[in-house]
Amino acid sequence: MKTIPDNVAQYKSSPVFTQDSVPAALQRSHTTAAGVWGRITILDGSLLYRITDPSQPAEETLLTPERPGVVEPRIEHEVEVVGPVRFQVDFHR
Repeated sequence: MKTIPDNVAQYKSSPVFTQDSVPAALQRSHTTAAGVWGRITILDGSLLYRITDPSQPAEETLLTPERPGVVEPRIEHEVEVVGPVRFQVDFHR
């Protein structure tokens, strides 16, 4: 899993999502804007994070409170609900 560079700063956060409130758009392939990194923080439970970008090696990671996810700018990705979960996405640029 990637790490967020030191030269970017958090500028906003999503609401806290649950397995019942996660937007459909997050569950299908999408990207962040150019220069925008994301950190998926799991508060409870787990969430499957998948890189779907055809230019990248396939990657699938089970995110947990101990293992956050890092979203690289402009890289296609999606999440999959695998059970009860609470999570939030922090955006950096």
